[in-house]
Amino acid sequence: MSPPRQVIVIVEDEAAIAETIVYALQTEGFVPLWLETGAAALATIRQQPVALVVLDVGLPDMNGFDVCREIQRLRPVPVIFLTARSGEVDRIVGLELGADDYLAKPFSPRELTARVRAVLRRTNGSSGAASGLTPGDWVHDAGRCQIRYRAKLLELTRNEYRLLGALLASPGRVFTRDQLMAAAWDDPGAAIDRTVDAHIKTLRAKLREAVPEADPILTHRGLGYSLRET
Repeated sequence: MSPPRQVIVIVEDEAAIAETIVYALQTEGFVPLWLETGAAALATIRQQPVALVVLDVGLPDMNGFDVCREIQRLRPVPVIFLTARSGEVDRIVGLELGADDYLAKPFSPRELTARVRAVLRRTNGSSGAASGLTPGDWVHDAGRCQIRYRAKLLELTRNEYRLLGALLASPGRVFTRDQLMAAAWDDPGAAIDRTVDAHIKTLRAKLREAVPEADPILTHRGLGYSLRET
């Protein structure tokens, strides 16, 4: 039996651009789902597994940066920003919020699909995002908000789950404390660096409890944290 095709959500209010993206992704074997508003995208991500989101910054109901922030709070879904804004400040803001890539209009549909594939390989593997499986020692069931490490189910709080999910979405990527706060806390401004450090400490303790020899979370002094690549 062939693996299920990956669902790619496209959040874009310009029909001509969206139709081009839909056609390009269908040609590459993905299942594109076109939505015109940020609210519709968030509702969809709450209800079903999604492999990746192609997200326009300029939406009719919400700012795309705000939508990205809400997506990362719901679950660690890879995001590629698609926007007419190409300034360095906008790129930095988007990536700091947890986006995985940034493509400015006008763009080549072939380049977009190549970037989609590259992000999926880098984050969850060629089939991991759709199935909930992550290569190596991890199994992330986003629908049930459960993470297993070497077949052991981890008993996590909401913030611990979100924090680990963010790290798990991009093994090897170094996340700053601010990025992790944005991904895990409903109000990142209410958390401080020490809050992230404390949660990382409890996560490490729970991982060691499940697998005594385990030490998959790496500290990068002065930078932040990453998940060891398996």
